Amino acid sequence: MIIDTHAHLDYPDFEKDLPAVLEAARATGVDRVITIGTGLESSRRALALAERFENVFAVVGLHPTYVAEESPGWLDGIRELASHPKVAAIGETGLDYHRLPSENLESSPAISALQAEMASDTTASIIDGAYKAAQAEAFTAQLDLAAELGLNVVIHQRDAWRDTLDLLRPYTGKVRGVFHCFGNTPTQARELLVLGHLVSFTGIVTFKNANLVRETAAAIPLDAFMVETDCPYLAPEPHRGKRCEPAHTRLIAERIAESRGLALEEIAAATTSTAEKFFRLR
Repeated sequence: MIIDTHAHLDYPDFEKDLPAVLEAARATGVDRVITIGTGLESSRRALALAERFENVFAVVGLHPTYVAEESPGWLDGIRELASHPKVAAIGETGLDYHRLPSENLESSPAISALQAEMASDTTASIIDGAYKAAQAEAFTAQLDLAAELGLNVVIHQRDAWRDTLDLLRPYTGKVRGVFHCFGNTPTQARELLVLGHLVSFTGIVTFKNANLVRETAAAIPLDAFMVETDCPYLAPEPHRGKRCEPAHTRLIAERIAESRGLALEEIAAATTSTAEKFFRLR
């Protein structure tokens, strides 16, 4: 049995055929799915799906790139949802500096007349600084909530490695996190493990140019990682360019097993055990 520990089943991509998608997953041995909220409304939809399907569990939280769009009372809403027995963690939360607001300002044709004035280094620094500060505030609030409720956190980190770890470090021993869609080095993975956190691998591990991800997946302890799809994104080979589904988790586990020189059954058993403990699944 395999658990897809990070899916977005509430997205429109699955609106028309979700029961069939879940049945296809079960047919490949993927018997449980963790569906992840990215904001208050998304989290509500995730929980509704967890209530509807016995083998689906929800994670509720606010994604860093949606912080500016969320309503002021979002944290109270997440706290209320998190009391439900089928909520398995808080998230996904974290930091994402991949596309900063200053880049959008400089590239927008709507403000071309203002570029010379607005695109200065000082202005960009102020705008980007405010964006990063808002993400940090939301991340910290969710870490506090997780500590309060005794839940773990699903962490999104993109181009913000050091800041993410700096914010996490004070919670060592209080909150554990899983760094989903992990694509960093074995050394960085071990840095997380020392702090008590885990990592999770997606379909990227099957990509031809993903040698670093495979190296990391092969180098860390067997009980230090989980598997996920991040569906509908990142479909593994041979499905690249198509909708990713929970059933594809098996392909991810198979590629990791190959990288480690192990049987699929060993990877399935280890990642399932880790997921059951981390998400408190019964």
